[in-house]
Amino acid sequence: MLFQSARDMIGHTPLVRLALDVPDGTEVYAKLELANPFAMKDRVAKSVVEEARRIGALKPGAPIVESSSGTLALGVALVGRTLGHPVHIVTDPRIDPVTLAKLRCLDARVHMVRSMTGQGWQSARLERLAELMRDLPGAFWPRQYSNPDNPRAYRPLAEELIDDLGTVDILVGAVGSGGSLCGSTRELRKTFPSLRSVGVDCVGSALFDQPDCPGRLQSGLGNSLSPHNLDRDVIDEVHWLNDHEAFAATRALVREQGIFAGNTSGSVYRVLTEVAARATPGSRIVGIFPDRGDRYIDTVYSDEYWDEHGVSDLPVATESRLVAYGTAVTQWSRAALPRASKAGKFLIFIESNTTGTGMEALRTARELGLRPVLITGDPGRYAGLDETGSETVVCDTNSRAELRTVIQERFPRQSIAGVTTTSDFYVPVTAELSEWLDLPGNSADSVAACRNKDVTRGVLWAAGIGQPAYAVVTDVDEVAKAVAEIGLPCVVKPSDDSGSNNVRLCTDLDEARETASRILAVRTNVRGQPTARTVLVEEFVQGDEYSVETFTHDGVTTCIGVTAKSVTAGPCFVETGHVFPAPLPAGAASELAETVIAALGAVGWRSGAVHTEVKLTASGPRVLEINPRLAGGMIPELIRQAVGSDLLEQQLRAATGLPVDLTATRDGYAAIRFLLPDRAGVLGGVEGVEEASATPGVTRVVVTARPGAAVKPAENAYGRIGYIIAAGDTPAMVTRALDTARDRIRICVDEESAHGGGRGDRAVR
Repeated sequence: MLFQSARDMIGHTPLVRLALDVPDGTEVYAKLELANPFAMKDRVAKSVVEEARRIGALKPGAPIVESSSGTLALGVALVGRTLGHPVHIVTDPRIDPVTLAKLRCLDARVHMVRSMTGQGWQSARLERLAELMRDLPGAFWPRQYSNPDNPRAYRPLAEELIDDLGTVDILVGAVGSGGSLCGSTRELRKTFPSLRSVGVDCVGSALFDQPDCPGRLQSGLGNSLSPHNLDRDVIDEVHWLNDHEAFAATRALVREQGIFAGNTSGSVYRVLTEVAARATPGSRIVGIFPDRGDRYIDTVYSDEYWDEHGVSDLPVATESRLVAYGTAVTQWSRAALPRASKAGKFLIFIESNTTGTGMEALRTARELGLRPVLITGDPGRYAGLDETGSETVVCDTNSRAELRTVIQERFPRQSIAGVTTTSDFYVPVTAELSEWLDLPGNSADSVAACRNKDVTRGVLWAAGIGQPAYAVVTDVDEVAKAVAEIGLPCVVKPSDDSGSNNVRLCTDLDEARETASRILAVRTNVRGQPTARTVLVEEFVQGDEYSVETFTHDGVTTCIGVTAKSVTAGPCFVETGHVFPAPLPAGAASELAETVIAALGAVGWRSGAVHTEVKLTASGPRVLEINPRLAGGMIPELIRQAVGSDLLEQQLRAATGLPVDLTATRDGYAAIRFLLPDRAGVLGGVEGVEEASATPGVTRVVVTARPGAAVKPAENAYGRIGYIIAAGDTPAMVTRALDTARDRIRICVDEESAHGGGRGDRAVR
């Protein structure tokens, strides 16, 4: 197999069938990760360093600093050197001379700590590493124990096993940082949900709630600390071997299978033999063998070392002893890991919307027994945040590198139930974080295909799904050609904004050019994110406007219902009200649903709610936008009041892997009417709220704007100042209730402040 560099060699390791006395039909394989250029953790080094460069956490030529006494040091030195980064390795006297020689040959700067601190060698190394990070500006620390790019590095390993074997029933792997076994297991379970995962640890390691013994002799597995990457929830069973048992198994591996490896591989081999003997006949079992034996010539393979350290004095078990989890052990033992519930785990929200369901989502998370955390750049933008009981973490949410650092430092992977958002603007980064952490959610590519409307158009066009004719414009000089192609009137809009912002119906070329110019001049959106600076010029489709509310779970998309939308005629498109479910003939509703489900299939949607805007034309449905999130405009509340389905709760359940229930419990209707000022000025107040609230059928009247706020006729969703919701048995009932309630509302606008005096207060009913 041809490779262009040693870095490209990483992965693609051999899989060897082991000669073992096992039940008929049972197959046992060794995945020889020791065949990487230096060892298994080459995968981690490649994954972490390349991803850090991609997101900007590691700048070109910046130093890399890592703590390691084993093979990760070699992987970082290899990858860092080939990509032009100086590499500093912090290690301790346990490092073997072979690894030390290799590091120096790779031009790595080695920093040796000389004594243990409070939590053993690990803590001593981390203290020295902290000093280096202060002394080396711009230095990057891969953080193998907390960086999710560690377990993420083993997704290709799992894919290799699937390619080579087709099926895997049991996976056995050593545990040190938690990366290899947890990452491989999670990836394999996407294909084989019933896969059994068996961890291998050493006596004296604190990883699985055993007493810590820093003087243990084994290296490459075990730990005195609890790494954030260790997710015990994905592991079914753990085995502990003492130093004698591990060393003896390593020598047996060479003698019995011809594989010259380190004590980590030897420990996995010993556990493999017993797991295979106990397995259901016909099982396919794989053990991950991480390290070569050359590092262990003076330890595992040295009789003098055994004598010096009393290795032979330790007891040796010929088979494991089953113990209750938490029982202290001194020789080969095994325990089933307790299954943890989602209760008490963190649900991380990346920002929120500022109206509608944002704060309600935080409260709902608490009701589900989860611990909501809002990560935000500005907590002050969220009215009512303090009352939600949510933890708040402040960081630059527009920086992918900072978001990742905050998450990996503060939240052990096992403590996270999911990552979500109720903000349009943060759906893409939420999808990226969910992928990074291997949590429930949609792929970043699928979300991008919805969020970027020019991409949406291309995907739907390729799939033959009905939509407006369109042209993509990135320069004002391209507008004339686009208008000539699409025709007038046309809709001009940004490809990546929200809330109908800067969407305009244009009736002539000058208006289209002016709108496109205004869009292209916007370099950051309302959340401070860079805009795509891309314009869509679209056909103005004639027809009634609807939105189709869907929910995808376990690969099946369900149409929750169709919403009838009232929208201003133009030039700006402002939603003035909704009715759910839309009073449509069954055939029309089915046609809309089928079109939307096909569109979601085209973009690869796989989980959660989607709000798709559609026009029903004489020639069939035309998809206007696919919004990869719950509907805004309080539509989830309309659905709850009309049919009893709480989509907000189901969305949070889907984001955390909890069971989802989309069953409707009622058969009614609900509608909303938005409060909109009809003139510019300063809001004096909104009168008649109590009278409107008392209207039969009205369930909610909310004013979202405060007196003294500047208002003007709405040009987008941000111009609304409140809403009225009504529920009832028929569309006519809810519409009448809204009409009556709206007639009782008086919006007081003081135009004097807006016009410099003399106009006085005016009101609109």
